[in-house]
Amino acid sequence: MNDVSQILNSTFLWYALGAGLLVALVSGPLGCFAVWRRMAYFGDTLAHSALLGVTLGFVLHIQPTLAVGASSCLLALLLVYFHRHQNLSVDTLLGILSHSMLALGIVTVSLLEINVDLLSLLLGDLLAVSSNDLMLMAAAAAGIAVLLFLLWPKLLAFTLHEELAAVEGVKIEGVRLALMLMLALLIAIAMKVVGVLLITALLIIPAATARRLSRTPEQMAGFASLIGCIAVLLGLSASIIWDSPAGPSIVLAAGLLFLLGQFLYREQVN
Repeated sequence: MNDVSQILNSTFLWYALGAGLLVALVSGPLGCFAVWRRMAYFGDTLAHSALLGVTLGFVLHIQPTLAVGASSCLLALLLVYFHRHQNLSVDTLLGILSHSMLALGIVTVSLLEINVDLLSLLLGDLLAVSSNDLMLMAAAAAGIAVLLFLLWPKLLAFTLHEELAAVEGVKIEGVRLALMLMLALLIAIAMKVVGVLLITALLIIPAATARRLSRTPEQMAGFASLIGCIAVLLGLSASIIWDSPAGPSIVLAAGLLFLLGQFLYREQVN
């Protein structure tokens, strides 16, 4: 009992919980757009650029979250440019950029002999979130939330039918760029929570779970955020009780919620 009380009174636990909930809240609506527009591979591509961002952060003495955010945003801009000027499909571009950025990051780490904790980078290090990390995450999450609120009608119109949205006056390229930049910021703050390998899972699974339970886009976004928050609470609790890695525990909890949602939906249908 004393051990549990001591853990609950630990500052690091509340920092971890706050960081996880912040990421879950904003990843819900963004995950919906990733599901609707089939952009899961885009999330993987941005996540693969995280290693290069961390490396540049060490070299330039920049906070890792800021460095990863900058590298992810740069990759998003690069993707928009190539998509506009090259006669290649989006999947092909993502495949080229994803593996090129990952290889560049690994080579840079090797050449500069930088001491990077690859396990924490790949799987997250939620319990090591500091007050500075939390403030940066809160600022990024607030920025994403404001952009989502302001652009929600345009993002929906763009997602449902690009040509019709363009006819109605929506600036398609601007909305596409805004969506990619929001995803890039989310990748930067989520890296600390679930790591490079699992970011896309946290983005996609709650949204996929919410899809079967919702009737409107707004309901789906709200349910996705709620499911993400529940996954964070369950995963963090499992990490504390069984001493399992926090990031994978959160993703596993999200996966179990997805299976539960599928089962309950079937029962209702039957």
